[in-house]
Amino acid sequence: MAAQALTLLRELARLEAPLEELRALHSVLQSVPLSELREQAAELHLGPLFSLLNENHREKTTLCVSILERLLQAMEPIHVARNLRVDLQRGLTHPNDSVKILTLSQVGRIVENSDAVTEILNNAELLKQVVYCIGGENLSVAKAAIKSLSRISLTQAGLEALFESNLLDDLKSVMKTNDIVRYRVYELIVEISSVSPESLNYCTTSGLVTQLLRELTGEDVLVRATCIEMVTSLAYTHHGRQYLAQEGVIDQISNIIVGADSDPFSSFYLPGFVKFFGNLAIMDSPQQTCERYPVFVEKVFEMMESQDPTMIGVAVDTVGILGSNVEGKQVLQKTGTRFERLLKRIGYQAKNASTELKIRCLDAVSSLLYLPPEQQTDDLLRMTESWFSSLSPDPLELFRGISSQPFPELHCAALKVFTAIANQPWAQKLMFNSPGFVEYVMDRSVEHDKASKDAKYELVKALANSKTIAEIFGNPNYLRLRTYLSEGPYYVKPVSTTAVEGAE
Repeated sequence: MAAQALTLLRELARLEAPLEELRALHSVLQSVPLSELREQAAELHLGPLFSLLNENHREKTTLCVSILERLLQAMEPIHVARNLRVDLQRGLTHPNDSVKILTLSQVGRIVENSDAVTEILNNAELLKQVVYCIGGENLSVAKAAIKSLSRISLTQAGLEALFESNLLDDLKSVMKTNDIVRYRVYELIVEISSVSPESLNYCTTSGLVTQLLRELTGEDVLVRATCIEMVTSLAYTHHGRQYLAQEGVIDQISNIIVGADSDPFSSFYLPGFVKFFGNLAIMDSPQQTCERYPVFVEKVFEMMESQDPTMIGVAVDTVGILGSNVEGKQVLQKTGTRFERLLKRIGYQAKNASTELKIRCLDAVSSLLYLPPEQQTDDLLRMTESWFSSLSPDPLELFRGISSQPFPELHCAALKVFTAIANQPWAQKLMFNSPGFVEYVMDRSVEHDKASKDAKYELVKALANSKTIAEIFGNPNYLRLRTYLSEGPYYVKPVSTTAVEGAE
């Protein structure tokens, strides 16, 4: 088969309009194993195929791209980099996006190969074309270009090639295309900055990080909303947070939240700004963040009382993030009756909101109520029990009701709430004393899809592995839980058939 493919490939060079041969080659290659093609890689002469890409014939281009995709996979990245550099450069400026994507996928292979990447770094023209691909209309082309440049910047030589040459001017030139392209360049800069303090230093020296931060705190509310997402990505790293604090950016974001009350357009950017602080709190210290930026906590409570589902959703997510560790739970507990009211509001939304917001409420409740066994002090157990009862007059029944609705996502999210509290003695007592609840847990017929079966299994596992379960549920129920656990999530009870004498 590989020999037949090679013969067809050679014939292409001798024919003027080889459409039939292209179709035949395409068909043959579908059944040739990649290992066979690799053995013949030295004999694969791809020049004729690359030439055919220039003929502006739709079917030929589609066939050539598909064939080249297969054949190039058989070649070592260093061979592609050394022997096809001119073809790669042409591919990046080709009017057809599928050709650009093919070429960028090869550039991606090359930059991930430590031997081949040098070939790219020494090819300034090719790098320039990759940069200009960020400015194309096709998002897939732009994403592939960003990915390759981000990968190149993982080495010192790559950082120098990007930031200490004319490429930086090309990057700044591409940014002027339009707003969307400018944000794509920011996305690349944030990705590079996040790698290490040294990478961040190259990016700040380029002036592009400063430009991003200027736009974040500027007057355009839509630009703010886009920029805060990128700045939040930068804040995921310790060196990124340090830089933002040193530059006074975190204080500026806090001040903008303070001024949001008098801004009629604050709903555009406020959700992103609040999310920023939620992430900041959980990555550093919830207590320090909330003490230093009290306006953040204040705004979360305000948003929870809003009538706007977008604002409520962000408040719910943020509370869930904040309460995902013990320090954050204690910060929320200190707000006293205000937090009890907030929990009641979450319980109300979990019952009455849209399906999407219900799921977000249930996820936040799971996060707030979960306590690892080693952190289950009497005080913290009393706290989670009191939080649970603040959600609704009968929270266990509320979540059972939600779990019986015919939406797998809701069903799983409600089971997650039960799983979060399943290892806490007060919750086990509630479950045991709730009529029919133990049977509901053991009943496999309730779950019909894989995700629901997995979620139920996690609940059973959390109960069965708890040290207090045998005492609270009793030994017979404990043994049933262990049996369920050992049978696995997808067990189906065999149906017994009784033979009747005289039956056919």
